[in-house]
Amino acid sequence: MLPKLDVPIYDLTLPLLKKKIQIRPFLVKEEKILLIANESEDELTILSAIKQIVNNCCLTEDIDVELLPISDLEFVFFNLRARSISEVVELRYKCNNKIHVGEEEKVCGNMVEFDVNILDIKPEIPENHTNKIELTPTMGVVMKYPNFKILNTISATSESEILMETTLSCIDYIYDEDEIHYAKDVKKEELTDFLESMNRAQFLKLQEFFETIPKISKEVDFHCKKCGYEEKILLEGIQNFFA
Repeated sequence: MLPKLDVPIYDLTLPLLKKKIQIRPFLVKEEKILLIANESEDELTILSAIKQIVNNCCLTEDIDVELLPISDLEFVFFNLRARSISEVVELRYKCNNKIHVGEEEKVCGNMVEFDVNILDIKPEIPENHTNKIELTPTMGVVMKYPNFKILNTISATSESEILMETTLSCIDYIYDEDEIHYAKDVKKEELTDFLESMNRAQFLKLQEFFETIPKISKEVDFHCKKCGYEEKILLEGIQNFFA
């Protein structure tokens, strides 16, 4: 029987759930999953591959990867990538600054390379962010964070329908002075009626929850040596870090 290779184990705390987990670096079999997903250039396919890799490499038994908030899922993957390949990601972006060549205006087009240390990236929770939304002095809603399972249930195609379905899927429970009503115990039609009975100000409070959810992001300095153009670029979402 062949000997087994030792694999290091790392402790990690999830930024949103505040839960400690243990991970191992991903191996050749997980790298193959990621390479195949990257070739597809499809966001959901890449996210599915990330979920599979995190599921393989998370050693904490009571963690359901499908229920992890997306930001926590991406954070774990970044740490896996750093421990498995390198902490530094080399990115290449095209300079879209418009320059004058004679009488013509053209896009610079120079490819600019820069490095990002992904261990420096951690979702930051804004001060105004809360998952408990007060609708009236005696009634409110507690939301849960979007996760892979929720994203897979969204079947709508129009922006307004996607917004409604996502909001419905992320309601954890509704409370008033006397009782807590868990969304899992309420029919979808009843939840829909509840949402549609809100006034604009109340519904906007729910949308603020989504708008302020911590995201994987980092601001980098972009400098083109060819045309001298400079700006700050906000990299947001996991695909931007593997462009």
